[in-house]
Amino acid sequence: MRTIDVLIAEIGSTTTVVNAFNNVNKDPVFLGQGLAPTTVSDGDVTIGLKDAVKDLESNLGETISWNSMLATSSAAGGLKMTVHGLVYDMTVKAAKEAALGAGAVLHMVTAGELNPLDLERIQKIKPNIILLAGGVDYGDRNTVINNAYKLADIGIGCPVIYAGNSAAAEDVKEILEKNNIKVTVVDNVYPRIDELNIEPTRRVIQKVFEDHIIKAPGMDKIREMVTGHIIPTPGAVMNCAKLMKERIGDLLVIDVGGATTDVHSVTHGSEEINKLLVSPEPEAKRTVEGDLGIYINAFNIIKAIGEEKIIEELSKDSKEILKFISAIPKTVEEKNISEYLANKAAEIGVDRHAGEIKYLYGPSGRVTIAQGKDLTNVKWIIGTGGALTRLEKGRDVLSGLLKKNNPMKLFPKEDAKILIDKDYIMAPLGVLCLTNPEGAFRLMAKSLDLDVDNLGYKE
Repeated sequence: MRTIDVLIAEIGSTTTVVNAFNNVNKDPVFLGQGLAPTTVSDGDVTIGLKDAVKDLESNLGETISWNSMLATSSAAGGLKMTVHGLVYDMTVKAAKEAALGAGAVLHMVTAGELNPLDLERIQKIKPNIILLAGGVDYGDRNTVINNAYKLADIGIGCPVIYAGNSAAAEDVKEILEKNNIKVTVVDNVYPRIDELNIEPTRRVIQKVFEDHIIKAPGMDKIREMVTGHIIPTPGAVMNCAKLMKERIGDLLVIDVGGATTDVHSVTHGSEEINKLLVSPEPEAKRTVEGDLGIYINAFNIIKAIGEEKIIEELSKDSKEILKFISAIPKTVEEKNISEYLANKAAEIGVDRHAGEIKYLYGPSGRVTIAQGKDLTNVKWIIGTGGALTRLEKGRDVLSGLLKKNNPMKLFPKEDAKILIDKDYIMAPLGVLCLTNPEGAFRLMAKSLDLDVDNLGYKE
């Protein structure tokens, strides 16, 4: 029997992947990977974990034991959150960016005072975490305090993170704690006008998630196997993306899955566009397209493409395409359809993620403004996730992003380089980088075929 230093599991909504690493505290080595169907719906996620370990043992050709197991998870509905702020384009937007960057699945976002219908929806959603924000520091206090009273009155059963006006923090904490609601106070996500401060909240969300995910149905036995960190999978990808940006420059990460498509960007954008922005954007931004997936949500992509274009491009109609959709494509036709859908999911996802130039007209004539995320400084486009890393033409799937011709959209330029996470380890390395960032970078660079000495792509 061989002893492995660390196993890092990625527990997805449909598939569980287990990755083996040795020498994790110095110069880590990636040994191999095993996968199996996720078994949250069976009431016990460890069944799928054990099956993935068996698959890993089969791939390694030997039985194994391990010193520790860490994990990322998007199973059991992922990190379900609701976000509540004061003004939508200010505190609400900042809180939303913090939650998405941490890997949350947002089920509800509100601005202003919560009304009775809002409170009913929160009770039906049963979020894992509620993020309460509102007011710049020493500005409006009444809205967040009233919202705290309302949340306390309905007896919510989940923890609350307060990231609003610091002058109201003690009152909000006291109101909620009197009703046995666990509260974590963090720095204001929007302390001053046009200033975002989302990183402290992002880190706290991941910590609170780790403390409470074990209570989710099907996940309650996870601590029987996972002995270390458990963080949301999209949050882990963002951790790794931020690490890579520090080392190689501005980047875009695209993760096309069976159910969703996640797009992460880490870039300040160009100075030229920054001068035109009408509201601030975070350096690290994530958008999740819950309607774009090449298996569970394949029909949504087909609908977005349109019947005429599908027939023109594939000589097939939508009904024919549906016959070849598979969670794990094996035949040539299934792979071709998966690649086609992945290409469209990536295109639509990036289109929604990217900002744009707009013209406003007034008494003084035309004024040019920019709204949303500026991707024009992106130097690297990274494909990760099950689809892009396992399909043979993953790089080709993303190459169409560099050919989009829309001068009003803030897309990456044509000289951006496309990289594929060929070992499919970006999420687990987002966990490993918490303790060994340099080792995680080296492994990620190897998976991307990057020459880290020259920061060039190995052709």
